[in-house]
This record gives sequence, C-alpha cells and structure tokens, in this order.
Amino acid sequence: MWYVYIIESQQKDWTYVGITDELKSRVQKHNRGEVQSTKHYRPFLLAAYVAVRDKKKAVALEKYFKTGSGRAILEKRILGSV
Repeated sequence: MWYVYIIESQQKDWTYVGITDELKSRVQKHNRGEVQSTKHYRPFLLAAYVAVRDKKKAVALEKYFKTGSGRAILEKRILGSV
C-alpha cells in the first residue's frame, strides 16, 4: 500500500502533505528532523492519511492536495479546520 499523509506541526500553524509506503517510519523521520523540508516545524502529529494500492495514484493524489483546490478540500473535508 501507498499512503498520502498529512502531518501537522505542533509548534506552528503548518501542515505538510507527503507520500510513502512506510507510514509509521516516515512520520518518525519527520519528527527526528531527518526530512530537510520539515525539520524546522517539528514535532508533528499525523493528522490524516489515505491509503491507495499503487504508487502512481498516490503521487497524483499528493500532487492534487498540494494545489489550491486540493488544499481547500483537504482543509474542509478531511482535516475539518474550516
């Protein structure tokens, strides 16, 4: 399985969308500061994830969640913060 995951910083109002096939270890890497793009925003909580069977679909979903309309759907329907 492939996972499109959303983590939220506990320090700042900031979320990150990523993709992995090892969800637990990937979130741990974010929290240990091993991911360059997120290390300044840690610690993180896993806010949500979507599991899909193939990597191509997961990549497309991650890309969509990073667009303006995808971010709006993510915030309103999945994270529920709007």
